[in-house]
Amino acid sequence: MTRRTLAVVSAGLSQPSSTRLLADQLAAATRDELVRRGADVELRVVDLREYAHDVVNNLLTGFPPTALREAVDAVTGADGIIAVTPIFSASYNGLFKSFFDVLDAESLVDRPVLIAATGGTARHSLALEHAVRPMFSYLRAVVVPTAVYAAPEDWSGGSADDALRRRIRRGAGELADQLERRLPASGPNDPFALTTDFLHLLGQGGDDPVTPGARTGAQPAPDGARAGLPPG
Repeated sequence: MTRRTLAVVSAGLSQPSSTRLLADQLAAATRDELVRRGADVELRVVDLREYAHDVVNNLLTGFPPTALREAVDAVTGADGIIAVTPIFSASYNGLFKSFFDVLDAESLVDRPVLIAATGGTARHSLALEHAVRPMFSYLRAVVVPTAVYAAPEDWSGGSADDALRRRIRRGAGELADQLERRLPASGPNDPFALTTDFLHLLGQGGDDPVTPGARTGAQPAPDGARAGLPPG
């Protein structure tokens, strides 16, 4: 059974939050679809409201506090991401943008992402296309075609109506399709990891020892020249 991890990022500010409610429903639909396809799914929920001060401190100092570091690793090390923001002034809110600003620029390359948003009017639904999708495209993530928007009229008694449920299922299916095409994630990248063996850096590693001058094409110097004596 293939193990998959899903990071669920919610940028809702209120408690309770319709943004978090939408994020939870998208996560449940995606999990159910992956389980149906034979995967074992772990959900990692990142409620950005809990990390607001840490995000600001990271922007000011360049270093994430421990709690934020764990949240960042949960997102960058996941197989796929569900990212949900409330729409303020026709765009994502500042907390949502600031969180993704603190991620390493290469950390989401080729990562499948399902984007979604909530707002006070259906007229803000295009913010997903002119603001949220371009941000993830800039980060070179793979954003699934369906973006899910929920306006107040899409909720009835705290649950989604039929039209919203269909969009949730379609988006979840597209995210599951993308995950099926990829190998499981190996976790977050270590920014301090060496990409070259230390012995190779010293010219002492590998099966073929490096001889002096081999990298530049120069011939090894005579013994006397290496010792600092004049030639001849």
